[in-house]
Amino acid sequence: MQFSTLEIACESFTLDNGLTLIVHEDHKTPIVAVNVWYHVGSKNEKPGKTGFAHLFEHLMFGGSEHLPGSYIEAMERAGATDLNGTTSEDRTNYFENVPTSALDYALFAESDRMGYFYNTISQEVLDLQRGVVQNEKRQGDNQPYAVVEELVVKSTYPAGHPYAHTVIGSMEDLDSASLEDVREWFKTYYTPSNAVLVLAGDLNTEEARRKAAQYFGGIPAGPPVARPLAWVVRLEGEHREMVHDRVPQARIYKIWNVPGYGTKAADHLRVAASLLSSGKNSRLYKRLVYDEQIATQVAAYLDEREIGSQFVVLATARQGENLRKVETAVDEELARFLNDGPTDRELERVRTQSYGAFIRGIERIGGFGGKSDILASNWTYLGDPHGYKQRLRRLEEVTPNQLRETAAEWLGGGVYALDVLPFLDSKQARAPLKRDGPPTLGAPNDLRLPAVHESTLSNGLKLLVAERHEIPAVNFWLDVDAGFAADQWASPGTARLTSSLLTGGTKRRSALEISDEVQMLGAQISSGCNLDLSTVYLSALRAKLDESLDLFADIILNPEFPAEDFERQRTLQLAAIANEKVTPLQMALRALPPILFGSKHAYCTPLTGSGTEETLAALRHEDTAHFHATWFRPNNSALIVVGDTTVEEIKPKLEKLFRGWTCAAVPEKNLQRVPRPAAPKIYLIDKPGAQHSVVIAGTIAPPPDARNEVALETMNNIFGGTFGARLNMNLREEKHWSYGAASILYAARAQRPFLAYASVQGDKTADSIAEMLSELSGMTGAKPITEEELEKVKQQQIFELPGAHETMNAIGALFGDLLQLGLPLNFYDDYVSRVSALTTSELEQCARTLLNPAEMVWLVVGDRAQLEAPLQALNISPIVSITA
Repeated sequence: MQFSTLEIACESFTLDNGLTLIVHEDHKTPIVAVNVWYHVGSKNEKPGKTGFAHLFEHLMFGGSEHLPGSYIEAMERAGATDLNGTTSEDRTNYFENVPTSALDYALFAESDRMGYFYNTISQEVLDLQRGVVQNEKRQGDNQPYAVVEELVVKSTYPAGHPYAHTVIGSMEDLDSASLEDVREWFKTYYTPSNAVLVLAGDLNTEEARRKAAQYFGGIPAGPPVARPLAWVVRLEGEHREMVHDRVPQARIYKIWNVPGYGTKAADHLRVAASLLSSGKNSRLYKRLVYDEQIATQVAAYLDEREIGSQFVVLATARQGENLRKVETAVDEELARFLNDGPTDRELERVRTQSYGAFIRGIERIGGFGGKSDILASNWTYLGDPHGYKQRLRRLEEVTPNQLRETAAEWLGGGVYALDVLPFLDSKQARAPLKRDGPPTLGAPNDLRLPAVHESTLSNGLKLLVAERHEIPAVNFWLDVDAGFAADQWASPGTARLTSSLLTGGTKRRSALEISDEVQMLGAQISSGCNLDLSTVYLSALRAKLDESLDLFADIILNPEFPAEDFERQRTLQLAAIANEKVTPLQMALRALPPILFGSKHAYCTPLTGSGTEETLAALRHEDTAHFHATWFRPNNSALIVVGDTTVEEIKPKLEKLFRGWTCAAVPEKNLQRVPRPAAPKIYLIDKPGAQHSVVIAGTIAPPPDARNEVALETMNNIFGGTFGARLNMNLREEKHWSYGAASILYAARAQRPFLAYASVQGDKTADSIAEMLSELSGMTGAKPITEEELEKVKQQQIFELPGAHETMNAIGALFGDLLQLGLPLNFYDDYVSRVSALTTSELEQCARTLLNPAEMVWLVVGDRAQLEAPLQALNISPIVSITA
């Protein structure tokens, strides 16, 4: 691998007001990534003002002087994808991919909130977003192991250190945030001279420079900002803590304070983390999870930050296993690494993995890990958009002994150890731009999907090949018509267990040999399921295509399902079930299917696919082999290929590899029509002590149909399928009872679940159901869909098409979705015209058919002691208590 050839070509400029502009051209898709990083995070907060950076990130989505209202709604109308904002200890970023024709609109919007947000900061907006952030905190606190973060920051950093508090901050500090505090934060940190703007995509550099100056050039520079450069607090000795949490398995965390972003030590320690826990052959995974089976999860990673990082090792003990035994194994493997270092082969494996990860990441222009993200982060932390080259150089040049020395220096001493134990609950500078309004959006771009070459191998396997030659990689998806629905011919959990075992060994390779070969090839291989399909995925570097395909075919055709691997994987799936049973949303997804579909339908299995403890206990490894032999047949499968190849090149290779794969009859899944719920009913799953409740309204939607699928999608986007939809605007933005509310047409080939859901404040659970009922009634006639709502969603769906299908993985997933849903491969050819022609009457008819409140069942996960009376008072139905 030639790391020296990896480069993101770009040009950098500095406007007169200090704003740094970085431009990268990529013309494969008519979209542009707009990425703004402000060099401010939670480490800039003063004592008593924690959570300000993150709170301000939310405020910035509330609209600006010349673009009032929800920023997300405005950008969704422009077709933005990968649209978000995030806050870390060190920076706050805002990013979106927009159609090339909407670039002026996006630059106007971003510059307006940089330069003209101050006067729109009102008490009403502050109170609204404060409530949203507090709900985000409550929702996060309701997750398993959520107690850890607060303990770690307070135990690993001294008072007064910039990292001695969490990014989200404390409830008390959020409550005390004043309007003046917020305005002062904006004036100090949200300025051109404290920011970098990256434009990457379908534009030319001079055009980008001109537009950046046009929209941002008139914004004043802002004051100078002081910031710490390094503050690494080495721990002394061993500091131990223990905490109980409502979790099914004990977990040990071990944390060391180490140097920050861009240092040689940090780059070396990142490699060390991969050597310890990445892949089945890694030191920790192989011993704890694979060989001794005393843990169900193990991870080592570098939590990299600007002025000081943390090296983290965590291991989750198998249920009933002694946590000290797990920790001893971790310590022994770490000591062996510090003493001996890695082997040459181990280091080469991580180099190849890193090379593959980098080239796959730079296929994307935006989003986390995309090209604009890489350029912005390197400029912000290192003052050089090409700072990543130094990291790659160090990866290429580092020796096993250098890694050993760095690890010994930083991981050989002071450590913080935290035991998380299950809680046994005994009870329940130029002239300013004239800003009369944002620019009009240009004409939408068509979705430029690569041409699909359809073919069939001699054994009957359907082949779809789409060429993409931007990066030297080829991706493959074998989609088998099986999935969780096939469990009706086996036992719940069989499809998922079978998929997880496909890489557990073949007639030619053991599980460890497969893992090692995947990493040496720089490939990615995975397998998984949804309701209808079992999928095996390969991403291969073009230089290693033949070797990677040989491995891919071997896994598909010759899995051995060895008994020892079966027991190991069954243990992991049992652990997953235990975790699902304490995670609110997953608790609901386990319980809902039999309520909607009954016990005989193929879709009655938990939507997680994990099955139950009882069904897994009864399975034998022969059952997984039988499942594979029954369903994995060429006449029951399709192979999708997207990437740097042609059908003329790839088909002969596939013919040779799959020539021995024979056809056979497969069972028929029971996908017969079931009636929608006859009457509303509330089901309640008890989660004692929960501060938040998960609320789901569910019913059955019709099977996908090319004639009305676009209308159903559009209607759902108005109701709950987008950020600006009625449901989210009500529960999050107006009531701020929830961090987010949404609705979804669950992907399935036959009749499918329709779910409207929200995680809400516990004391607002019944009120939230009342509001959801009001929104359902509104969609079915009480509050008709307006032309404005329809035009907004039409615009969003049309404009976001290119950005949503930029990468090879996105294209492959799109064709896989069409196969799963039984829709034609040319479904998107006339998508724009079909969306454009939709009328409110068509959507209202869809709403009356799907959103009838009388045909909805309700499932609530929360504290029964607090919820039963207010839920009963809704007079929807008697409360039915169930378990997950």
